[in-house]
Amino acid sequence: MPETTTADLLARRARLLGPAYRLFYEEPFHPVRGDGVWLFDAAGTPWLDAYNNVVPLGHARPEVVEAIARQASVLNTHTRYLHEGILDYAERLLATMPPELGHATFTCTGSEANDLAMRIATAHTGGTGLIVTRFAYHGVTAAIACASPSLGQYVRIGDHVRLVDAPTGGDAETGKRFADGVRAAIADLQAHGLKPAALLVDTVFSSDGVFTAPAGFLREAVDAIHAAGGVFIADEVQPGFGRTGEAFWGFMRHGVVPDIVTMGKPMGNGHPVAGLTVRPEVMKAFGQASRYFNTFGGNPVSMAAASAVLDVIEQNDLQRNALNVGSYLREKLAALGQRHAIVGEARGAGLFIGLELVTDRATRAPATAQAAKVVNGLRQRQVLLSATGPDANVLKIRPPLVFQREHADLLVERLDEVLGTLFG
Repeated sequence: MPETTTADLLARRARLLGPAYRLFYEEPFHPVRGDGVWLFDAAGTPWLDAYNNVVPLGHARPEVVEAIARQASVLNTHTRYLHEGILDYAERLLATMPPELGHATFTCTGSEANDLAMRIATAHTGGTGLIVTRFAYHGVTAAIACASPSLGQYVRIGDHVRLVDAPTGGDAETGKRFADGVRAAIADLQAHGLKPAALLVDTVFSSDGVFTAPAGFLREAVDAIHAAGGVFIADEVQPGFGRTGEAFWGFMRHGVVPDIVTMGKPMGNGHPVAGLTVRPEVMKAFGQASRYFNTFGGNPVSMAAASAVLDVIEQNDLQRNALNVGSYLREKLAALGQRHAIVGEARGAGLFIGLELVTDRATRAPATAQAAKVVNGLRQRQVLLSATGPDANVLKIRPPLVFQREHADLLVERLDEVLGTLFG
């Protein structure tokens, strides 16, 4: 049989999947196997994965694979039958959060979780107004895509949605500036006869360019939405499960207690499991007026996978590893600025890092085209990451939580080579 080429796969993909799907990199990558922080192509070449937070425990983690297989061989059904697995996992999940969050509900994707969160918020507040950041991503359902401007210019922002600037700066006034934006959005909603329902933010602002400092800056904005009768929804799909190192959940770095917390991607280490936790008083109106059912959300196999993820994070102290290795990596990335003028700020928390590339450090003019060249240059050197932010000039680095210092060294070494080759 003739060998299947990249061109063959691209043609087949276009024919079968249509035009809406997108691929990373100028030269698409075709992995066939994963193991820990590595992905492997058909030739057996290892590629360092510095991007996929979907697998916080690393690719093909044996404990998760075994938990899925074990449960699938016994029973897999839905939440309209009694099953201990969903209860055991809900208890463990809620124990990682403030006691005010007393209920858990499960879905299959983070998009579904955010969609459900807005339904709950609307039922509780009687409002429909939603506030998100200017380049946010929260999901792909109709109700959430209209509040996800990072999906692209052809995605129409909802009439009930208001956009605010991301909390840039990292100084003592960051929180006030962000809260001022939220208050202005609230006033605009009210001026148009719309009652605010929720402030929804990804607590590391990953699509906006990764903004994590100073810890605590969210408090004033949360107070503002509460004062307006709305709720605060913390989207933990990307920053959750110990990734920031400083806390198990990104919102904890800010000393706030959300009304609803949504989660997804890393929850099952690649298995499609997601969900939310919520204050019981916030869930009450929705629960009284609606029945919630999701055929696959909370099924026994998903709960087994999710429980195994918590086991491995706890037993291997991966939150601490994220803190230590993340700090080490961020320092080494910042040091590249001494040799490469294009390197701006290295920011983030734990193993969620954004490295800003600029054409002028004084003005912080974004190096958009250059960032694309760097991402593709790293792909040519077997290192996988991406770019984020409204100008796509921030290298987005969020490897599996099992990333070690030697992996950080390799990433920085290859990045140094790429920057030197491209820009001297």
